[in-house]
Amino acid sequence: MMIGSLEATHPLQPGGRLLVDGAEWDFQTVHRVYDAVEAIAREELGLDVYPNQIEIISAEQMLDAYSSVGMPLMYAHWSYGKHFARDEALYRKGYTALAYEIVINSNPCISYCMEENTMAMQTLVIAHAAFGHNHFFKNNYLFQQWTDAAGILDYLDFAKRYVASCEERYGVEAVERTLDAAHALMGQGIFRYPRARKLSLADYERLRRERLERDEQDYRDLWRTVPSAPPAREQDVADDDARERKRNLRLPEENLLYFLEKNSPKLRTWQRELLRIVRNVAQYFYPQRQTKVMNEGCATFVHYTIVNRLYDKGLISEGALLEILHSHANVVAQFDYNDPRFSGFNPYALGFAMMQDIKRICVEPTDEDRVWFPDIAGRQDWAAVLRDVWANYRDESFIRQFLSPRLIRQFRMFALSDSATDPKVHVEAIHDDEGYRTVRSKLADSYDVANNEPDIQVVGADTLGDRPLVLRHTLRNGVGLSDAGKEATLRHIRRLWGYEVRLEETTG
Repeated sequence: MMIGSLEATHPLQPGGRLLVDGAEWDFQTVHRVYDAVEAIAREELGLDVYPNQIEIISAEQMLDAYSSVGMPLMYAHWSYGKHFARDEALYRKGYTALAYEIVINSNPCISYCMEENTMAMQTLVIAHAAFGHNHFFKNNYLFQQWTDAAGILDYLDFAKRYVASCEERYGVEAVERTLDAAHALMGQGIFRYPRARKLSLADYERLRRERLERDEQDYRDLWRTVPSAPPAREQDVADDDARERKRNLRLPEENLLYFLEKNSPKLRTWQRELLRIVRNVAQYFYPQRQTKVMNEGCATFVHYTIVNRLYDKGLISEGALLEILHSHANVVAQFDYNDPRFSGFNPYALGFAMMQDIKRICVEPTDEDRVWFPDIAGRQDWAAVLRDVWANYRDESFIRQFLSPRLIRQFRMFALSDSATDPKVHVEAIHDDEGYRTVRSKLADSYDVANNEPDIQVVGADTLGDRPLVLRHTLRNGVGLSDAGKEATLRHIRRLWGYEVRLEETTG
């Protein structure tokens, strides 16, 4: 079920009546709540969002969205079915719950809401996803730089149809072998730095069609009857072409999928297109991997602020507010490091706490805040400060710039020194005057995506002889790759390259 593009055509309840009356919801109530949330989001928080498309879906549809990386459509692959079967079994047995929502970085922005949600929870989801995440997607520089919100759904529709056509023409097994290898390299299939030329996803599809049409027009069957050049001359030309190609490889290259797509001696045209599809999907999700704390912190702060304003304006009851805050408290729960449930910092908890702290620093700064944050301490327009933060930072730079000593104390943070050459782990810094900057810097480093993935680059490719591909892995802190994972990944690279692949290791 879908509520298309929601416009402000349904005025708030007259006579001071509550927007939400009980747990049950209907589309008219959802429209009224949407309009009330939008008024606060735009007028009081100054949010700028894509047009919203809110879809109410069942638990099974939510599971299906889970399995296809949260997208409304995706090409077929056996791994998605495996994820669906696993998640469904866990959900049916009560071992895991489902998310209240899934939101898609597209234009219009699509928000999936569970039909099992109460009306209070639908209110939270609309504020969280349709305005919090939506504003972040539209305004953060990484999403503007790397994603094509207007073209992603059309591109995925093309990808789905293209993979299906390849399966019909070349066989399911051949397509899945290529996709398996490409999926194994998705983490090494992205550009981490802006490139001189950036094509939209729609441009990729247009250029692909033009290439196919040009190849068909250039093909002339009569050329088969023309006598071939003498073998020696033909070999000389081939050698010259190979040397020129080697000069044009532009090594080293960190994007392995891109290098294999452009330079593999073995891949056929349809296989190169599959690699291009996989790396475009990987590139689309790259900003989300770099902004988990900020994105969830922004959305959580937005929904918390909006639902409290709805209550202050008499539009929702205490019961609805308490239900929302109960869910909110669960979302931002942070377990202690010695708790069995601890698995690191909860991005919702850390992000929300930092957004709240920035607001506090703007409105009620302490002397400590004025020393650490002279540019924002005392600025009363906290909403403008937050909008600037949401637009211009990623997790690593956000934490490095805005994590305050107060929050370091509140979360009781400390930094560990861990080296592969030292059998012991040492406490390097704690939450005191001497340790604040070290703790903040260490935590920021841990959110740098580049530090959490192997640094593997193509450094050599012999296109004249036996054609070995040479990769170089630069170790960080003396930590190498696991033998099992390394060999499995190298097998996938060999399948795509078609010849021997060597991996060298060096220290940074």
